Amino acid sequence: MNVQDLEDKVKGEACAFGLKEEKVANAVLRSNIKSDSFKDGGAYFGYIRPEEAPSGVYYDVSFVIFPQETGGKCLVALAVGSAGFQRDYDLVSIPWLRRLYKKLASADGNTFLKNDFSNIETSIPELQEKIENEVSNLKKTLEKYKRYILAACVVDPDKDFHIISAWLAQYAQFRGWGNKGEREKQKVAIGKLLSGQQSVDVETDVRNLLKLKRFIVLQGAPGTGKTYNALKIAQDYKGTHLIQFHAETSYADFVGGIRPVLSSDQLKYEAYDGKLIEAIKTADQVKKDTGGRVLLIIDEINRANLANVLGPVFFLFETHVGKRSIPLQIGTLSLSTLPDNLDVIATMNTADRSLAVVDFALRRRFAWYTIRPQAIAPQQGQTFHGGLFREFCDIFERYASDEELNLQPGPSYFLTSSKNGKQLMKMRLIYELLPLIKEYLAEGLLQKAADSFAHLFYTEAGVYLYE
Repeated sequence: MNVQDLEDKVKGEACAFGLKEEKVANAVLRSNIKSDSFKDGGAYFGYIRPEEAPSGVYYDVSFVIFPQETGGKCLVALAVGSAGFQRDYDLVSIPWLRRLYKKLASADGNTFLKNDFSNIETSIPELQEKIENEVSNLKKTLEKYKRYILAACVVDPDKDFHIISAWLAQYAQFRGWGNKGEREKQKVAIGKLLSGQQSVDVETDVRNLLKLKRFIVLQGAPGTGKTYNALKIAQDYKGTHLIQFHAETSYADFVGGIRPVLSSDQLKYEAYDGKLIEAIKTADQVKKDTGGRVLLIIDEINRANLANVLGPVFFLFETHVGKRSIPLQIGTLSLSTLPDNLDVIATMNTADRSLAVVDFALRRRFAWYTIRPQAIAPQQGQTFHGGLFREFCDIFERYASDEELNLQPGPSYFLTSSKNGKQLMKMRLIYELLPLIKEYLAEGLLQKAADSFAHLFYTEAGVYLYE
């Protein structure tokens, strides 16, 4: 389609999403698509804040499309006016806006985002390279506006107009356009783009990862299902061993040691096996009997002093070592490698702030899989309080830094018995989630989210976050 047709079609979508240009306006249309603007490299059209003038430099975040004069591919973008920030700096200084558009990113390499949306001093080099190689007619335009582009996607409107629609709908949504029906249309447009993205299947991901790397750490916040998924995967194995680490866990508990035995009034000492040696022996036996596999689960691996607990055993946790000629004496066994039919899944609570940083030696030897909170399907007799779960998700998505996302309570916090479910959830809010959030805030975390949490706890449970 030509440029005018594209602008008209985009405006039709904007009106469907709740655009108001008269009386109580919610946006101003900027259109600069005359032929001379293409020669100067300044052709664009889009929507800016209603406080801005219809021409001249403008402030703050806008929805913009940079077309080619001949049609074809265009650049749809979230961009800041060349005057910089006036009202939107608070908006771009939190991660929320970037995360909204990151969700819309496709896997085809056509979407580009700045890491920091408050940065209008530098450009996105990968976007420049893409334009130079594939849409060279926009090179002059990009050179003019490159510092102000926060997120962008190269789109062929004839083939993929739904992408433009979704980006516009996301702009309309965070700007608060529309009535109930128009907001529903925004959700539908965004949903069409998100529907092509696969949901996360933790079990399948971990099973596939175990085939590539036999030693895995499942990390995530409380309630995300780390141990639950490990135990579910364990059902695939011929044998399973489980140990939970804590501050007092020792090398003797995990690997093996000696203990006193009183026999015929004489004190003797005998060697005994820890969970690792037990798992190794089971793996050897299973391999002889059926050729199956054995799983060792180490729950809460970061609660112990790993240097003391693992000691020289670090040497054995290698998946690509070839043949070793030097054996290692561990407990009652002499080994150069772990059995090739022994897998290990460890779990780690990312919200426990009292724990030390995990040893880099462990990080190198294990694959790390992060389980993010996501909605779950309740079993019979259970209720998943999805609305409340989404409220927590929205607050974390809006305010939490990448590191603070590791603190978000998982879905098990929002799962109750169906009998008296509403009351049970209220009790959990007051006696489990409220203390957790207060602890985070007391440690200086999630400070920008404090007011939102205070509102949530008061409206949902009738309690104050602060006395």
